[in-house]
Amino acid sequence: MIVVTKNSVTDERIGEIVAFIEKHGVKAHVSRGTDRTVIGIIGKADPVLAEQLRSMKGVEDVIRISKSYKLASRDFHPENTVIEIKGLRIGGDELVVMGGPCAVESPEQIDKIAYLVKAAGGQVLRGGAFKPRTGPYSFQGIGVEGLKWMREAADRYGLLTITEVMTPEYVEICARYSDMLQVGTRNMQNFDLLRKLGTVKNPVLLKRGFSATYDEWLNAAEYILAGGNPNVMLCERGIRTFETYTRNTLDLTAIPVIHQLSHLPVIADPSHGTGRRELVETMSKAAVAAGADGLIIEMHYDPDNSMTGDGVQSLFPDQFAALCRDLEKLAPLVGKRFDTAKAPAEAFAS
Repeated sequence: MIVVTKNSVTDERIGEIVAFIEKHGVKAHVSRGTDRTVIGIIGKADPVLAEQLRSMKGVEDVIRISKSYKLASRDFHPENTVIEIKGLRIGGDELVVMGGPCAVESPEQIDKIAYLVKAAGGQVLRGGAFKPRTGPYSFQGIGVEGLKWMREAADRYGLLTITEVMTPEYVEICARYSDMLQVGTRNMQNFDLLRKLGTVKNPVLLKRGFSATYDEWLNAAEYILAGGNPNVMLCERGIRTFETYTRNTLDLTAIPVIHQLSHLPVIADPSHGTGRRELVETMSKAAVAAGADGLIIEMHYDPDNSMTGDGVQSLFPDQFAALCRDLEKLAPLVGKRFDTAKAPAEAFAS
């Protein structure tokens, strides 16, 4: 259930209400908005507690939430969550573009791609150091050394970084070298991993499982939020359907639906969502038009010879730059801003 306080209630009174709630063996999470403050009650509360709270000074209403996810629900947090990290605001009026290779392959490769991402106007360098692969003999990633290479390249060009973490034991070291952590589709319901991610403060990009419903996806986010990490982004990366022409079916409906159900930022992944290079640009624009707060896009200067074999879905640098220029024009039409002029290529010429 949630407790809605009156507009005039003081911080001291909110503290007293929280203390009263927690005396009953449940947790209280305070969400402050411009119009009202909401106190979410997490746990199985005594039915009598609702009536007691309604009679307390400063309480306007007590509302029962039927959804199994509470902290991820817009009922609990009516206003959009905006994640701020090193000057970048995700979920606000800024369109966020994350670009880079499927995997870090060498210091030279990731440095060159970081330069290209920044030159095009991207704000975040993506790259995998640990790669979950369907086949056991496929390239599995460089590991910790790859994280260090990516950190150095990103710092050189003023980019943030995002990388995938696969197991709980690697969360802390990935968090040390990367600004943001990604949970892949296969790990969306790896609950031990999600609980561990709740203990760090790095923003987490939670990709939707390729067979997951919206409720299952939001409940997975709840694990991270309940663990104490409020910085969660949801990533629509395509679902498995009967269609075989594309790698997955990018569910654009998910973007406005999740914005209705949840306050968390929504990112779209048109690379995995289609698996086809020629569709990435079009679906990127469609995702932004549908309300996505950002995009995560595969880009490589030599995608046909990448070590992962996912080159068919990676944009060439000129395609990535052209897409960013188009996004600069599109963003204002949906209430966003994206400025490619911040990082002209000549600024990094040696």
